[in-house]
Amino acid sequence: MIQALDFGIPGLNMVPGDHVCALYMGAAERDAILFPYLQAGLRSGDKCICIVDQEDTEAVRAAIPDGIDIDACIESGQLQLHTSSETYRVCCAGRFTTTDMIKFWEDSVGRAMSRNFRFARVVGEMSWALRDLPGLDELSRYESEFNRFAPRYPQWALCLYDLERFGGGILVDVLKTHPKILLGGMVLDNPHYLTPDEFLAQRSGP
Repeated sequence: MIQALDFGIPGLNMVPGDHVCALYMGAAERDAILFPYLQAGLRSGDKCICIVDQEDTEAVRAAIPDGIDIDACIESGQLQLHTSSETYRVCCAGRFTTTDMIKFWEDSVGRAMSRNFRFARVVGEMSWALRDLPGLDELSRYESEFNRFAPRYPQWALCLYDLERFGGGILVDVLKTHPKILLGGMVLDNPHYLTPDEFLAQRSGP
């Protein structure tokens, strides 16, 4: 049984299988969430998979403290660092699809669990969608369907949304597809959340 999980930010209470929408403003607030989350995971021996919307992953590597051997973590497979162009587009053959992205997570997290990692932390920065928008319906469908995948493994999934960049139209569906929200240093149950079946029914309704 997994106990005493450290999110990396004091006072945050989460349980395995949580899919959380992290809302923040600007790069500094993103870093204050992302880096403690990864650092705590690496110190705990968790599998960590991070997708950032940057040209490379050097900034993430540089932010890991000296007490962690980042090269060893990558070589051992404990840490996977990717850019958005390496995952959200390339793994989907240049076209974002929900099916291919869920398969990416299934392959990555499932393989980690088979290698005796006790827990996984996945995190994705979502601002790539503002440039390579797959269509709001497909992006929302992906976020909704992820809720079927998240409880399959002992893991946390963190989706990073910058309020300085995302407009209200997109955020309406973002809120519908995340059971929990991280905002202002607190994790909150989301009263606007719809289960995948409820979300699909709403989309297919009159």
